[in-house]
Amino acid sequence: MDLKQLYKEKTVSAEEAAFKIPSGSRVVLAHAAGVPTAVINSMTANKSRYKDVEIVHLLCLNDAPYTSSDCEGHFRHNALFVGGNTRNAVSKNKADYTPCFFYEIPKLFSSGKMPVDVAIINVSRPDKYGYCSYGVSCDYTKPAAENARIVIAEVNDKMPTVMGDNFIHISNIDYIVETSKEPAVLEPAEIGQTEKAIGENCAALIEDGSTLQLGIGAIPDAVLLFLKNKRDLGIHSEMVSDGVLELVEAGVITNKNKTIHKGKMIATFLMGSKRLYDFVDKNPMIELYPVDYVNNPLVIMQNRKMVSINSCLQVDLMGQIASESIGLKQFSGVGGQVDYVRGASMSEDGKSIIAMPSTACDGKVSRIVPFLSQGSAVTTSRNDVHYVVTEYGVADLWGKTLRKRAEALIEIAHPYFRQSLTEEYEKRFS
Repeated sequence: MDLKQLYKEKTVSAEEAAFKIPSGSRVVLAHAAGVPTAVINSMTANKSRYKDVEIVHLLCLNDAPYTSSDCEGHFRHNALFVGGNTRNAVSKNKADYTPCFFYEIPKLFSSGKMPVDVAIINVSRPDKYGYCSYGVSCDYTKPAAENARIVIAEVNDKMPTVMGDNFIHISNIDYIVETSKEPAVLEPAEIGQTEKAIGENCAALIEDGSTLQLGIGAIPDAVLLFLKNKRDLGIHSEMVSDGVLELVEAGVITNKNKTIHKGKMIATFLMGSKRLYDFVDKNPMIELYPVDYVNNPLVIMQNRKMVSINSCLQVDLMGQIASESIGLKQFSGVGGQVDYVRGASMSEDGKSIIAMPSTACDGKVSRIVPFLSQGSAVTTSRNDVHYVVTEYGVADLWGKTLRKRAEALIEIAHPYFRQSLTEEYEKRFS
């Protein structure tokens, strides 16, 4: 096989690739920082050519022009996770949301429950053997491409080559569009005193030799600030961001005590700065695998001392966790929270942690509530929850009665709201 000739034969412009997509197609875009832009921008610029195209993805760090009002009837977004750039469209019923566990998304594609007509991916330049890396987004992106009728690859000379089960051969690509664009950058979250207090409380639960899963945002980043005195930590996480780099450089994250993938950081996607993307390029220390492996609770649990740290919007006095909706308003999605809560809970000496500020809306609203807001989805059931952490302490709920759970949660609520929570407690239990 003449790889150079094959590559040349498949190479088209973004507009030519876009015109290969028929109306009525389901189009799956690569995820997060790996989202492709050239072909989708060409599609929206020529929207009159299309009718009833469904565009599917989770988080998208770039713009989402297909959700604008003038694209109605041409494109409709189906969100598997709602981000800031798609939230308004979902709330106005101009886009849809499909609840699902992150690790089960590949099965939606492979089972035919959600057939993939077109996968648009964003990959590295091919190596001398013809393999392109999916770069910073393996997750559901690789399974989508493997199950698609048409694969359009934006071959990007700025995309890092990330190791693991994270490659596609050019013979499995139908159309190649050459691009040169840095992966989208996730700006670091602002860490205030509240987040630092939460991070310190979480860090106190983490033992030497633990393997960590960290979510997105200020709280996971704050946890990392307080781990510098720990030893031989490992990473098995749905994502990796900049926060881990300092701990790798300080010799805190070594991965040498991990039960599986010893010596390796394992993730399914990456989001961060150019410094992170430069760090992972051809670095054998980090490997990406599809999300149905990385986030599978039966895989996660194999890591001894597995610790998951995730956040939420509300916790009620029974310990039910709402992380994805505020009442009927869909705010985000399930993501990998339940995948890791269950995997860490099943791990030998594992711990699952839900961490959050005690209040929202500039201190006007308590996140610990008697009842979840009407219409809110329960993301993590009360049966799954172990630790809940705020800036005021740690509530260990596992194995506790409803009465003891409520007492523990009231203790870590903001002092301003403890009286009203106590009054509800007394109505239930006195």
